[in-house]
Amino acid sequence: MPEFLTLLPPDEARALLLSHLSAPEPDSESISVPHALSRILAEDILAPQPLPDFQRSTVDGYAVRAQDTFGASDSLPAYLTLIGEVPMGDAPAFEIGPGQCALIHTGGMLPPGADAVVMLEYTQLVRHTEEKEISVRSVAMGSEIEVSRAVADGENIIRIGEDVAQGQRILPKGTLLRPAEIGGLMALGITSVRVVKPVKVGLISTGDEIVDPSQTPRPGQVRDINSYSLGALVEKSGGVAKRYGIFSDQFQALKEAAAQALSECDAVVITAGSSASTRDMTAEVIRSLGEPGVLVHGINTRPGKPTILGACNGKAVIGLPGNPVSALVNGYLFVVPVIEKMLGVLPKPKAAVQARLTVNLPSQAGREDWWPVKLLPSPARRGGGGEVYDAEPIFGKSNLIFTLAAADGLLRIPPNATGLSAGEMVEVMLI
Repeated sequence: MPEFLTLLPPDEARALLLSHLSAPEPDSESISVPHALSRILAEDILAPQPLPDFQRSTVDGYAVRAQDTFGASDSLPAYLTLIGEVPMGDAPAFEIGPGQCALIHTGGMLPPGADAVVMLEYTQLVRHTEEKEISVRSVAMGSEIEVSRAVADGENIIRIGEDVAQGQRILPKGTLLRPAEIGGLMALGITSVRVVKPVKVGLISTGDEIVDPSQTPRPGQVRDINSYSLGALVEKSGGVAKRYGIFSDQFQALKEAAAQALSECDAVVITAGSSASTRDMTAEVIRSLGEPGVLVHGINTRPGKPTILGACNGKAVIGLPGNPVSALVNGYLFVVPVIEKMLGVLPKPKAAVQARLTVNLPSQAGREDWWPVKLLPSPARRGGGGEVYDAEPIFGKSNLIFTLAAADGLLRIPPNATGLSAGEMVEVMLI
């Protein structure tokens, strides 16, 4: 019976795998920005113009010269003469001179001569006894405006280029396009961009007991879960999943399927057939596909100890355990980083939250454990306010997929710990 090679820590195993992958310039395509959400930029984006390209107000109020308000207070207000109203969507046809102001609305263009805006709340119209009450919008030009608060030069306005300067690199190659980036591109009039084409990942399921999900299993058979859960993970991570079907425990058939997948895809994932058993032949298949072949057979982690990491002629070939939880957890740990490298994604921290562990969790020293957890609002509150979560471990065996479906995230127990204690603050990686 084959034996596991020396077990490697997950970080070391992942780094070894990534170091053996060739990184040619990924293929790219031009698409419209509204359809580019979650795609990866294949080029640097430079600002064709400053943003904003005119000075604008951030509040409703009066455009003024800041020096005309110096020293203004409730007890000693400044008095300014109203000379006009800034039209929305157009340039004002007047200039602010000494002792003058203009009514302006949020987003309005600052008139020449003005360098600040006084918020409406700190002003009032000076009414004489013979005047009837009138609204701000109907104030006659030449009226006096009382200002009860001084403003500094630049207060309540956005200057030209304050967000983005012309020619500035606003988005580097490798950026993941999120809603904010989509909005920023449209604000600059950039309506199409070049993005990296999705990475193709071939998925192969093995085992005499595995049947298609559309079939009714006979006693002893189970439906294929892994090629669909891993396929969803591939798609979420910027790849395209190509399923090659289910193969029995026959070496030649599996080898031919894996060779075809490797020729047509950027990476291949084989589920099941990775443990130390005479029927498990994934490692042998990987060795037959190209150099250097198997890099790691066995990861010092739970779940997923029998994971195989291989590189064949610059492409990743990964063997994951057949148990659905093990396969998906190790998909996060190894398949996703491979996809990100091939896409050229700029490194970013993974989404995670701090939470209070609800129960003691044991662990074996020297092994990295990953536990699915449910995040629940905690009755406890720490200083400073804000939501505090309890991390409630979901106990179940690695062949029970709904233990992971019920989870909000994965809790890591580091290899230098023998467990975690109830009440301890832990980091949960969101999934």
